[in-house]
Amino acid sequence: MSEFDVDKIDKEPVENGADTTADIPETPTASPKKKSGFIKGLVEQIELIVVAFAIIIVVFSFMFRTCEVSGASMENTLYDTETVLISNVFYSPKRNDIIVFHQTGKYNEPIVKRVIGLPGDTVKIEYFESSMKVTVTDSNGESTVLNEDYIKYEDRGYYTNSVTYVEEDTVFVMGDNRRISADSRSEDIGLVDTRRILGRVVVRLTPFSKFGKIN
Repeated sequence: MSEFDVDKIDKEPVENGADTTADIPETPTASPKKKSGFIKGLVEQIELIVVAFAIIIVVFSFMFRTCEVSGASMENTLYDTETVLISNVFYSPKRNDIIVFHQTGKYNEPIVKRVIGLPGDTVKIEYFESSMKVTVTDSNGESTVLNEDYIKYEDRGYYTNSVTYVEEDTVFVMGDNRRISADSRSEDIGLVDTRRILGRVVVRLTPFSKFGKIN
């Protein structure tokens, strides 16, 4: 190698041997501002979810509630220990509705019965050996014999034929198991003040095998 060539090597940087670290781009890292922004956004999302969940619980508690059926008075429609969902949202009683109400006195617990007579109605009940006949006459004088294919009837039990006028702001109720049901035919319950109605039964919740709407 000539002297000229040696001097050239000493004076000029060697491409392969030179310090090339300056040419390697640094790995980009998230700035503290971006990290804090992400965490703040995540916290806000969680807060929104918690608030929405709380609102749903509050609304649900006002619009709906659950009730456990006690006793056999609503057989064969509802049975003892079954759980139902009731609603009182913009509710006004209608004939044939299954309702839950609270009555003071002997039965100091929620009671489940079916609405038979509305305010202004006259309810006439006649018992026969193997059947019963319920006739409802409204305030206009129009009479209807109820087709009660849902009832359980063995005999009249301790009840007798009766005619009852349904007063203003009350309803006449009966259980579907007519022989044993304590209802508006009994002095222990009588006519139900509409202000004591907790709501209308809309769904059977348990047992899960029978979950669904109730007729």
